[in-house]
Amino acid sequence: MATDVHQAEPGTLAKGKLGTFDIVFFVVSAAAPLTVAVSSAPLAFLVGGIGAPGAMLASGVVLILFAIGFTAMSRFVRNTGAFYAYAAAGLGKPAGVGVAFITIVSYAFLCICFYALLGFFANITVSHLFGVDVHWGVWSVLSALVIGFLGYRRIDVGAKVLAVLLTAEIAILLVIAIAVIVQNGATIGEATAASFDPRNVFFASGASALFVFGFGAFLGFEGTVIYAEEAKRPQRTVPRATYVAIAFLAVFYAFTFWSLTVAFGVDGIIELAQAENFEEMTFIAGQNALGAWAGVVMEVLIVTSFFACTLAFHNACSRYLFSLGRERLLPAPLARTHPRMRSPYIASLTLTAISVVAMLVAIVSGADPFLGIGLWSYAIGVAGLVFSQGVAAISVVGFFWKDRRGHGVWQVVVAPILGAIGLLTAFIVIATHFDLVSGVTGPANGIMLACVPIVFLAGVVVAMVMKRRSPEKYAALTQSVRVIPAEETETD
Repeated sequence: MATDVHQAEPGTLAKGKLGTFDIVFFVVSAAAPLTVAVSSAPLAFLVGGIGAPGAMLASGVVLILFAIGFTAMSRFVRNTGAFYAYAAAGLGKPAGVGVAFITIVSYAFLCICFYALLGFFANITVSHLFGVDVHWGVWSVLSALVIGFLGYRRIDVGAKVLAVLLTAEIAILLVIAIAVIVQNGATIGEATAASFDPRNVFFASGASALFVFGFGAFLGFEGTVIYAEEAKRPQRTVPRATYVAIAFLAVFYAFTFWSLTVAFGVDGIIELAQAENFEEMTFIAGQNALGAWAGVVMEVLIVTSFFACTLAFHNACSRYLFSLGRERLLPAPLARTHPRMRSPYIASLTLTAISVVAMLVAIVSGADPFLGIGLWSYAIGVAGLVFSQGVAAISVVGFFWKDRRGHGVWQVVVAPILGAIGLLTAFIVIATHFDLVSGVTGPANGIMLACVPIVFLAGVVVAMVMKRRSPEKYAALTQSVRVIPAEETETD
């Protein structure tokens, strides 16, 4: 007889709650497809050129290479602090602690970013539709409280909310794209040839900028393994969810970006990208194809898209806090789970409190929610997560180097190496074009970017000092990381 959730071991998450598509909803919601189409697409065409759709596909290919080894390792290493567990198992405990620190800081910055942007767009939408001007901070704080409530509850409750919101935003983009294609069929051939021509994707003057937006559009895909402890049949669910999420995002982004080139033409899309109202590109395409109602629907769905995105990152960050609390790298109360819902409720409430305080500080200081707190926190979060992904890819190689555990060389050595090269190259590209992400110029970029290596090295130093001064505590690290023997993975 299955163990009832009420009798589950204290400090453990609810098991068997999430299926493949539940996890996919979390991951794709974190990527926020509608916000990428509305905000990143115009900027990608502006600074990178006509090859933006092809760059989205190419970025997806790199991440698939990473995912090949990443998901193979998920069969053997399971822990809700995913990158921490992977790096510790593949590169050693100091690297594990370092990558855990930078990952949790990145997630926290992204939560703050999305709360600010959610409030910003909610203010604009409500003001435009109802003529009521409610300060952006009110919407941000209110959203933080609602998301905190959902994070407090069982994980499958949040998954159901995300399923509804994500379906709506994907549906409107698909309807617009199909309408555009039907109305502008004559431009399809020219748009396709230009959008996916390698010369426009890899060798254009703005190619590196294209990949800044390309990899940024997939933020959060690594979240599939975070939910391994709560997944049904994780040895199958996690790999499936990872491949489905990456493949869907790559194809969907490429398709929606490409539909914009069909809507305006190869020359027209570049002219519009250089116009003063370039940020309205997707809204203009929707209104031209479907009428004014499409613009209104998109305004509403932009807000719900940011809500879904923030909920997904809140859940992921809460589970990292929970994991590090369980490892005693952060205060132990963070590792408590709700006695009935098995949610990491202390971690969730802590993150909610941090987010609310950050919003209140921004409100009192008069910070701009978009150009200020929004872009700055986003820039740090993107750089940190891509760096963590690169370290995780190297960890996969380290884990399988001496024992491939029945896997082929391609799956656990060659593909992860190629993925690691691609991700570390992406980090370098982001670092050298950081102003595109942060929206500012000058020394401020260096200060923000420095957060990534400083936090990572701080984690490494913490682990090394612990090893020297508290060897018993150091030895206890990763005890919550479940490393499964190969013979058990078939029956797990």
